[in-house]
Amino acid sequence: MRPISLIVADDHPVVLRGLIALLGEHKEFKLIVSCSDGAECIKSIRKFLPDLALLDMNMPNLNGLQVLKAVTADKLSTRIVFLAATPSDREIIAAVAGGAFGMMLKESAPDTLINCLHAVAAGHQWLPAKFVDGALERSRKARAQFASVYGALTHREREVMLLVAEGLSNKHVGRRLNVSEGTVKAHLHSIYHKVAVNNRTALAKFAGLYRDRTEGLDGGSD
Repeated sequence: MRPISLIVADDHPVVLRGLIALLGEHKEFKLIVSCSDGAECIKSIRKFLPDLALLDMNMPNLNGLQVLKAVTADKLSTRIVFLAATPSDREIIAAVAGGAFGMMLKESAPDTLINCLHAVAAGHQWLPAKFVDGALERSRKARAQFASVYGALTHREREVMLLVAEGLSNKHVGRRLNVSEGTVKAHLHSIYHKVAVNNRTALAKFAGLYRDRTEGLDGGSD
């Protein structure tokens, strides 16, 4: 049987050496090359076209999701498996939507990782429900909450909130919108009440977290 060819990539030397050592104990795998950043990884995938690529989700010079996007765009046959420490819901959803075949926590047992690689090499996905289902449910609730709050804001309040998220002061927000600083303060007072926060920092965090969800949302008066 032909060995399963793969590339591993992680920017932490200890983790990378551990993966290399683990794979070396399993002769059914053929490690083509190991990489320490995303740019090197996608270059190697394009050159060697391995069966699998085991990637850290967060790497310099292209993160794991960007590598996945490049592999998909190039229509390469390499199947991507992510190894992550604490993936966010957004990262999990993006990985699944982008076509990742597998996802593992770095704290997982070595045997579980090997089983995952075998399954993916055989054409099966390894996307544990505790990852995907939980992330999707939390994302759904967050979108519903944001839609409710965002819909209660007026058009001007939305503009103010998003400019605050960019770090602009009240004075600069006023200049951008051609209104007085006092008007900006009045809008902020209303926004604080509707969003249920009590300071500028919390509002900026709220707006920044959900900025990508504003497109396509209707509602709110002028």
